[in-house]
Amino acid sequence: MDASRWERVQSLFHKVSDLQDLRQQTDILRAECKGDETLVDEVLAMLAAEQQAPGLLDASVGHLAEQVLGDPVIPLAAYKEIGPYQIERVLGEGGMGTVFLAGRADLGTLAAIKILRDAWISPARRERFALEQRTLAHLDHPNIARLLDANTLADGTPFFIMEYVDGVPIDKYCDTCGCPISERLRLFRSVCEAVQFAHQHAVIHRDLKPSNILVKSDGTVKLLDFGISKHLDNLDIPLDVTRTGLRLLTPAYASPEQIRGERAAIQTDVYSLGVILYQLLTGRLPFDVSSRTPIEAVSMLTERDPVRPSLVALRVQAQLPDDRQLYAASDDAWADLDVLCLTAMHKDVRKRYGSAEALIRDIDHYLRGEPLEARPDTVGYRLGKFIRRNKRGVAAGAAAVVAFAGLIVFFTIRLAAERNAALAEAARTQRIQRFMLNLFQGGDDEAGPANDLRVATLIERGVQEARSLDQDPVVQAELYQTLGNIYQKLGSLDQAEALLHSALERRRSLGDVRGAGVADSLVTLGLLRVDQARLDEAERLVREGLEMSKRSLPPEHPAVAAATDALGRVLEEKGEYDEAIPVLEKAVRLRSNQDTPEADLASSLYELANVYFYAGRYQESEALNQRVLAMNRRIYGERHPKVAEVLVNLGAIKQDSGYYKEAEEFHRQSLQITRSFYGDDHYRTASSLTMVARALVFQKRLDEAVDLLRQALTVQERVFGKDHPRAASAVNELGNVAILQGRYDEAKAAFRRMAKIYRTVYAGKHYLIGTAVSNLGSAYMAEQDYPRAEGLFREALAMFSETLPPGHVNAAIARVKLGRTLLRQKRYAEAEVEVSEGYRVLTRQVNPSASWLNSARSDLTEIYEALQQPEKAAGLRQEKAVPEDRK
Repeated sequence: MDASRWERVQSLFHKVSDLQDLRQQTDILRAECKGDETLVDEVLAMLAAEQQAPGLLDASVGHLAEQVLGDPVIPLAAYKEIGPYQIERVLGEGGMGTVFLAGRADLGTLAAIKILRDAWISPARRERFALEQRTLAHLDHPNIARLLDANTLADGTPFFIMEYVDGVPIDKYCDTCGCPISERLRLFRSVCEAVQFAHQHAVIHRDLKPSNILVKSDGTVKLLDFGISKHLDNLDIPLDVTRTGLRLLTPAYASPEQIRGERAAIQTDVYSLGVILYQLLTGRLPFDVSSRTPIEAVSMLTERDPVRPSLVALRVQAQLPDDRQLYAASDDAWADLDVLCLTAMHKDVRKRYGSAEALIRDIDHYLRGEPLEARPDTVGYRLGKFIRRNKRGVAAGAAAVVAFAGLIVFFTIRLAAERNAALAEAARTQRIQRFMLNLFQGGDDEAGPANDLRVATLIERGVQEARSLDQDPVVQAELYQTLGNIYQKLGSLDQAEALLHSALERRRSLGDVRGAGVADSLVTLGLLRVDQARLDEAERLVREGLEMSKRSLPPEHPAVAAATDALGRVLEEKGEYDEAIPVLEKAVRLRSNQDTPEADLASSLYELANVYFYAGRYQESEALNQRVLAMNRRIYGERHPKVAEVLVNLGAIKQDSGYYKEAEEFHRQSLQITRSFYGDDHYRTASSLTMVARALVFQKRLDEAVDLLRQALTVQERVFGKDHPRAASAVNELGNVAILQGRYDEAKAAFRRMAKIYRTVYAGKHYLIGTAVSNLGSAYMAEQDYPRAEGLFREALAMFSETLPPGHVNAAIARVKLGRTLLRQKRYAEAEVEVSEGYRVLTRQVNPSASWLNSARSDLTEIYEALQQPEKAAGLRQEKAVPEDRK
């Protein structure tokens, strides 16, 4: 939220905060916000938070005094010496006190002296300060700064003397020294040992962060500042102390339960340890709340999941010099590091590491190359770990029997030990594991061996397993939606619809009918409607899901960005490009922050590139597609459907620009990837066949094109039916071939079918309707029925003027066609207007050898000769086209 919007929120808050009636507040806000429902929601959320917060009369005197007076720094001049110590300088500010560096001349030693600020304010402050003293007195550990002495000054101000640690924060130490992953983990392990020692003595630190963890020059780690620590036997504390504790903690490192003001436990410190580990591995915090309002910060810290450390580290590493290789290189290593961090930072306390000791165990497992306790227990995972730890032995083990026997012994010993050490997992996680095992572990008599199962059989088994999870509707709904998405990708739209409907109804049955889960289901179902060519319903569902997401989630939440992206795609499919472009540009902005996975950003950029293409903005589309192609190759590898999709786009740009051979090359690359991934009978393969055939048609390689088009049409009709736009695409190209081969009745039938499909799907308004009508006009023009062709071209141009921006190539081609019919009717002046306008657009946007540009040049030359304008005709004759081999 930028500063101007925050000021607007505050202004509206103060305007309605004195009103008692929520309905009246809402009505006034809606009138003031003029349709900005997100702004209304932000102010209402602020009002709700204000009602739950303590009022001035409810707060303790001490708490109010702290708020009014703030936390002034104790000036150095106030204290010159304390006992035998000479005060030298201020070291820093802790939760409640100022810390000074002091020297003792007789012993030649240094110490840190912490003095309570404003000790007179409240007994509660003094008690917390005394508690920190008592805590340190009982924590004698090599990685915890020791308490040396404690007393009061002459004015009654308490102080205590600690071991002085001449070090730097652990994150700065690691970065300055260029510590590799293994060294960072060993230092972090020392922190965990100190925290575990405190937990064993019933002390929760509650404010773990790098500035409280110093590393000395010899690599010794020291944990500092137990100023807001809490004893496990005294967690039910008075309300005003809780408020102060929340005020003193550092939000970026605080656990969700701390942010919400809930009871602390040892897992509270485990969460903070996870944040510190995340920062040590990536150089970034999982959540940057420095520029957020309090409401936004609370929402981010309690609701959002962090981006995987591996993805963040990859981005950071790309910005470092080549000689700064700070991060783990292998994907397997990062997979384990992700688990270490994200298990420690799990929002659900029950799913975190149960203790610092459990985290230490997994750090040790990682450093030794052993399986983590927090990762799912699969044979493949453990076998991979064994092989990586014993590369030489495995390579040398030529005798398979010996190797197999060794593995049996190894796994027997390891599994027995790890079984005894493993932590109990939550019931929901167990259900998901059982589901995955049942889905993938093997075959049965009916289906055949597991390795021979076809994908459809495998997914159907998954559906049966999901239906058995009635006792856990949350998991069941998630699985229904996942399986529905898989069916959709496979082109099984009826099965996908049934499962996605089940997911939606299951989520609604949970009671939160307007929550994030329901919103997600609505958007997903809306995107299915796009594939089903039910576009009005698709828009309604996606808009409903988007508005629901905006009401239930923070504005920057990934689900809001995903729903925005989905709406842009629907509008693009409907041909509403002027509206789709700003929506997709917003989706790109939402996904351009550092927390967004690169794959999500690439997806939004891909959709934006699509709509730029359809709007005739070819240069912008090509630049974006090249960017997305590089991203997708980096994310997915060279041979992935996401790469194939972008190759199709680049081919289409070349096609419409008149570079037919280059277009064919792009489309054949895409076809090769798509066919190898999906097989011959998939609708995506059929779409690729159609695009290759289209490039062949423009090169007059008609027999090759027809063979590909018939294959494509057979698949598309089987998957989507005869009246779907995907089928219409192949029908269109078959119609173009029929014209070129003189089969005009067949061509007209194809274009009429195409027009009927598009009129039904797009409610009578879409540029593709204009394309179908224009092509029908071409069939009549080929038959020399010029008046009939003229009427159809004018109809097509009217549709293009409603649905395409000015200067679009499709409209320019239609003008050239219309001009030709007028030329054939010897209406030269009218013909010159149409052809010259089309020619003007085409010369700016297409390859000089493009067929329609050559046709326009030829027709315009003939028109100028008929109009007795020989100079213009001669000028056109002198214009040279690019050689035919570029066509």
